[in-house]
Parts: sequence; structure tokens; C-alpha cells
Amino acid sequence: MKKVLVIAYYWPPSGGAGVQRWLKFVKYLRDFNWEPVVFCPENPEYPETDLSLLKDIPKDLEVVAFPIWEPYNAYKKLLGQKKEVKINAGFLTETTKNKTLEKFSVWIRGNFFIPDARKFWIKPSVRFLKKYLAQHPVDVIVSTGPPHSAHLIAMQIARSLKLPWLADFRDPWTNIDFYKDLRLTKCADKKHHQLELKVLQQASAVSVISKSMSDDFKRIHNRSFEVITNGFDLDDLPPGVTSVRDRKFSIAHIGTLVNTRNPIILWESLKWMTENIPNFSEDIEIKLVGKVDIAVTKSIEEFGLTRFVKKIPYLPHDQVVISQQESQVLLLIINNTPNAKMILTGKFFEYLAAGRPILCIGPDDGDAAAILRETRSGLLAGFDDVKTMKNHLHSLYLDYKNGNLIAKNENIGKYSRKELTKALAEVLNKIS
Repeated sequence: MKKVLVIAYYWPPSGGAGVQRWLKFVKYLRDFNWEPVVFCPENPEYPETDLSLLKDIPKDLEVVAFPIWEPYNAYKKLLGQKKEVKINAGFLTETTKNKTLEKFSVWIRGNFFIPDARKFWIKPSVRFLKKYLAQHPVDVIVSTGPPHSAHLIAMQIARSLKLPWLADFRDPWTNIDFYKDLRLTKCADKKHHQLELKVLQQASAVSVISKSMSDDFKRIHNRSFEVITNGFDLDDLPPGVTSVRDRKFSIAHIGTLVNTRNPIILWESLKWMTENIPNFSEDIEIKLVGKVDIAVTKSIEEFGLTRFVKKIPYLPHDQVVISQQESQVLLLIINNTPNAKMILTGKFFEYLAAGRPILCIGPDDGDAAAILRETRSGLLAGFDDVKTMKNHLHSLYLDYKNGNLIAKNENIGKYSRKELTKALAEVLNKIS
């Protein structure tokens, strides 16, 4: 087998969305004649931990864990937080904070930690990997980001050792939805764009998770991009295990619900339904599985929907799969941001595997909408289209009452993790 070194910040026991993509690739790479070696931090600051993911790590996989220093203890001290408090990804705010201190900490984060707070892992990792690879050679290097510090490690190693390098982007860099919130100076903004361009220019291949992300990167550097979406793993659905559906008409959102995903049209439509559709208020349940931004909680309160909400804290992935299958409808919310068209979350594909109807809020011409239509897996309403949302909810509710609430889910096989790993292996073969 050929060997590939995967540089990844997120690795089990890390939980959340960031770990899934490369954990699943690594799980199946041996099936396509590639032996993976994983380089990850020894003592990282993860937003969540999930021990259920350990079962996906291949037997006898070589994992090289290397120490990392992160500035989060100083960050927590600045905000008056305890050391054991977990740092949320993105800009999730679960409680009211000191706005002045919050703005200052964001400014520090954006302007002094470029490309991100893992920047202090770059130089020590490069020194270590040069020595390690001299004794344990590989055929290809892969880096996955964010954090984009992983790409900068790979870039220096690839250049120094003249190794082919695949840079994988799970999210954009300078066009990520919260980039404008980093309060960057002109100098810091320029530095981010310079580093992003260097990675796009120097990598032997670049993979992205959606066609629109590919188009967006071409605007920065005109080269070919490999589109390999996220997906679902059939192994996550044990054969013979059938979850019992929720008795109520449950609409479930799985994962972090940040402010830019606050579905105002859903709250407005649900309020109207509770007031105008007989028995709806007795049947409806809103399931929010994962962390919820305080802005979302306030909106729910303002629309008088709090009594219908069931909040469930972070669940391990094996329990998330069950929760998805139990739900009547799965809610997919695309961030209402300028880059909405290119957003294609990992949970979307797991929703497909769950076999439940998807109710999506997002742009009609986005990548998520295209797959929703292709697979006939659900319904979509635009960010401000209350009329369509009310119609969709009413239609789904009638199907629920009649026992006909199902999803067609056609042509989803190509989104299995094993099929996607096959596509990845073909890219590795091409550049090695």
C-alpha cells in the first residue's frame, strides 16, 4: 500500500462536525490501497468530546499525537470564565456576555492569531515532522482545515521534502460566514488573503465540499478543484435496529444552532399553525439537539413557542443517529449569510441516511437545494418565504396525521462515506 500522512486538528475523542469527514476517510482508505497515518494534537481544546467515535478508528492505525499550545486559558481569563469551560466553535453565544470584553477578545483573535489560534502548533510540528518523515516516509501529505494552520504545516513540509500535497477545505477561509465578524485590520485581512492564496497555489491538489465552494475559490486562484462532498456512513445504522418514531409531530434540528441559522420564518409559521390549525398545538414538538445561541432562544420566547421546545444537550454520535431516525421531520437550516449557496453541512447527508423528510431553509439556487431536489428528500423554503413555509408545514402535518410522512431519498448511494473515499483515493493516486 501507499502511505498518506493526514494532518488533522480534530480527531477522536473530539466530537462535533469537524472530526467526521477525515475520520470516515481514514476508516475506508485501506479498502483503496492507501495506508493512512494521522498527525493530530496531543492536548487540544475541543468544544465537545465523543467517545462513541473511537470505534471508527481502524485497527492498528498509526496516530502521531504531538503537543500543542493554545491561548485559550488567557482568553477565558480575559472573559472571566473558568478553565474547564469549553470554547464554542464559530460565534455561538449561549449566555449574555460583557459586550465590550467580547468585542476586544474577538479583535485579539482576528488580528493576532493568524490564521487561527492554532498558529503556535505550526513551527514545532514542522520541525518534528521533518525528522519523523525522514525515518517514516510517506507518498502524499493531506491537510484538512479549518483550522487552516494545518495547511501551513503541510505547505512547509511538502515544499521542504518535495512531497505531493492535498489541501482539503471543509469550510472556506476568507469567505467563511463569520469572517467579517473577526474585526480585522487591513493588515490582518491582507495576511489572511495572502496565506489563503499561497495554499491554493502551492498544493498539488485542493479538495472542497461543494461545487459553489469550488467556484468561489476559483475567483481567488483559477485552478482545478476536486469536489468531494461530505456523506453518511452505512455502518452508523446497525442492521436490524429500527427506531420507534416520536409520537408527536417532532421537528428536529441536530447540531449547533448559531444566530445566523435562527429560522425566524419557521417560528412565525409555527406560531400561526398553533393558532389556526386544529390540534396542532397538542401534536407539535420542536427538538433542538445540541447547543443553541441565546438569540435563537429569545426568538422562540418572543413567538410564544417555548412550551413546545425540547432542548437536548450535545449527544454522542451514536445517539444522534437514533434521534434522527426517531424524529418525524429533520430541520436543515443554511446560514443566512452571503456565502449561503456554498454551505453544505455534514448533517444534511446523515439526514438522508435517517430516511426522514427534510425541511430546509435556504437559497433555492444553493448546493443544498440541488441535492434536496436530486434525492427528492424534502422541501425547501427561502429565508424570508413565510407563505411557502406555512404550506410546507401544513403538508407535512397532514401526512403525519394520515400516517404517510415518508421521504423518497432517491440516488443517495453516491454520498456514502465509502464511495466518497474511493473518489478521494483516485485524487491521491493522481498526485502521488
